[in-house]
Amino acid sequence: MWQRWIRQPQRLRLRKALFQVHLWCGLGFGLYVLFISVTGSVLVYRNELYVAAIHDPPASQSTAPLLSDGDLAAAAERRYPGYRIENLIRPPDDAQAVEIWLERDGGTTKRYFDARDGTDVGSASDTGMWLVTKLIELHSDLLSGPTGRRINGIGALAMLLSALTGLVIWWPGIKRWRRSLTLRRGVGWRRFNWDLHSMIGIWSFTFIVIFAVSGLYLSTPETFHEWADRINPPSSAGHNVRLIDTAFSWLAFSHFGRINGIGLPCDGPGLCDQATKAVWAVFGLAPAAMLVTGSIMWWNRVLRHRR
Repeated sequence: MWQRWIRQPQRLRLRKALFQVHLWCGLGFGLYVLFISVTGSVLVYRNELYVAAIHDPPASQSTAPLLSDGDLAAAAERRYPGYRIENLIRPPDDAQAVEIWLERDGGTTKRYFDARDGTDVGSASDTGMWLVTKLIELHSDLLSGPTGRRINGIGALAMLLSALTGLVIWWPGIKRWRRSLTLRRGVGWRRFNWDLHSMIGIWSFTFIVIFAVSGLYLSTPETFHEWADRINPPSSAGHNVRLIDTAFSWLAFSHFGRINGIGLPCDGPGLCDQATKAVWAVFGLAPAAMLVTGSIMWWNRVLRHRR
């Protein structure tokens, strides 16, 4: 069996069984993998998205003297009768508009008012910030709290199983393994798609395993820490940092490829930081690419023949 695995693994029954596991993990969680892969790659640039979402208040074009808080509140009440002034926020720059929160019937409206003439100059709602925050929640727990995190844990487990079985299926034999690392020229589109699927899978295998294991940890950290406490109980002194706790921290950092918004091996913003994030974003799309090429293979091998 070992010799057959080394030379002609395609004939092994175990490989065929693992192929079915690989196939149905991909088909069963395909849309989930596509969604989590794309959103994860986008959120590599979470800090940049927040910066892009923040806009400075508009500056006043008037040359009149600055209005007092009372005058601005009165102007806001005249503009929005029936509303109560809940908050008034002046920016550091006196020339910029003042943010006023107006409350009525339990709802809050945020508007900008010119600091010199008291006119309403636009909405102060942080729509961009809200969208980025919701995208993070959507990726983290599918907007469903603990239930969504459990679903993410199942999805991460399926992705890990798919990666491990895919590694076994990829092995073409001792004589042809180098050929499976690249794309060949002069082959039909079906063979090209197969080679593309195999090449993406083997080159991104390490990243996919990191994403899957770290995603599983982030979905159920309590379970991991319970296991850690059983294996290595915490010190009664309570201030010793265990090796396994450090490992969990790095596992979480590796999922996002950054610490405090900066790429893992980098000291601050710059080329290193952007290069690290680009690598994480590109490899974060690998599961989506695997889904697309795998679906094409499934359609060609199964559905097309049935039709």
